[in-house]
Amino acid sequence: QVQLVESGGGSVQSGDSLTLSCAASGFVQDYYRIGWFRQAPGKEREGVCSISSPSGKAYYTDYLQGRFAIARNSAKTTVYLHMSSLTPDDTATYYCAASYGDSWDAEYTEFWSKGISVTVSS
Repeated sequence: QVQLVESGGGSVQSGDSLTLSCAASGFVQDYYRIGWFRQAPGKEREGVCSISSPSGKAYYTDYLQGRFAIARNSAKTTVYLHMSSLTPDDTATYYCAASYGDSWDAEYTEFWSKGISVTVSS
């Protein structure tokens, strides 16, 4: 069973940077997509970014690219979400998620972390 455990959330000020980490384990094949979704209060869950394994190709929601970056360590055990120039609109619960194959849709995503809160104050 795939397990995803994130860390690094918290409260920051507008303009700050923050990095979330997701420790991933339990994959039984090397062909999967892993990344991040977020859900702001009163809004639907949205995809942030993801990375394909084994290729390492990264995908981003268009309007977040440039401020958000996804990376993983060489052992593929940890995925990072680097967030910069944060604004109050980035306040949300962030979820690490993964699915076998190469699709990236919240409705069909197989594995989820518990979620971690990020609050950006103006």
